[in-house]
Amino acid sequence: MNRYPDLHPEEGEVLTEEVAFNDDTLVKAFALGPGARIEPHEHSGSTNVFHVLEGTVTVIQDDAEERVTAPGVVVHERGVAHGAHNDSEDRAILTATFCPAP
Repeated sequence: MNRYPDLHPEEGEVLTEEVAFNDDTLVKAFALGPGARIEPHEHSGSTNVFHVLEGTVTVIQDDAEERVTAPGVVVHERGVAHGAHNDSEDRAILTATFCPAP
């Protein structure tokens, strides 16, 4: 039942793992090593929700940036550019939930 990811990224590395998938929802885990980045991008057909589970990430949404420390939740509406980076010395883990699944 527990699907918490066991991911250990190196510095600058982003590791991903699919946590759950069905016709309605996709949940992916992202582990960001120190200095790692998820480049800003958008999903025109899905709302994307970040759940910061471990550590601290700087979340990018359009032209704004905000540091989010676990536990934290950030909603990215459809078509909004978003990304994240880890400026800390520790790994950070977040999930991205896509509704509906892309």
